[in-house]
Amino acid sequence: MPFHSNDRLAVFIDGANLYSAARALHQELDFRRMLDWFNARSRLVRASYYTAVVEGEEFSAVRPLVDWLGYNGFSVVTKPTKRVTDAQGHSRLKGNMDIEIAVDMLELAPHIDHAVLFSGDGDFRRLVEAVQRRGVRVTVVSTLKTQPPQIADELRRQADHYLDLADLTAEFGRIKSA
Repeated sequence: MPFHSNDRLAVFIDGANLYSAARALHQELDFRRMLDWFNARSRLVRASYYTAVVEGEEFSAVRPLVDWLGYNGFSVVTKPTKRVTDAQGHSRLKGNMDIEIAVDMLELAPHIDHAVLFSGDGDFRRLVEAVQRRGVRVTVVSTLKTQPPQIADELRRQADHYLDLADLTAEFGRIKSA
């Protein structure tokens, strides 16, 4: 295991990416057990969850999760989604949180020994490299055990450690209810 009991640890969760990986594994996550799991292995400084939210909707599927996380030990970072239209005229919602994760991880780097990034997005490779240059070990959590794999090879190779989400489901996962 890559964790040391005296490490100052921060967890950064790309909410959309983690949701996609967990769904591909037919799992739901127990975020309370996740916090307990990390607290048992290191000195957890911060656990941050990043997600875009649809503004103006009467009900948002992510809102109950965001509220629960905010009241139960997570720092929640949200921003409104934007409607974008592609060259073919198709409209879709977009809510990328990469910059927010990158800024927060770089700002926290001087105060931690170890960062855990829940994402498989290859765009984070340079972020991981930059944080490593500041003396922080980085563990990436995603999954290779789906078709297609949920993690970019370049991100997995850059990380100091890689943990497969499928291997952690016994610790803080549960089979998705129908």
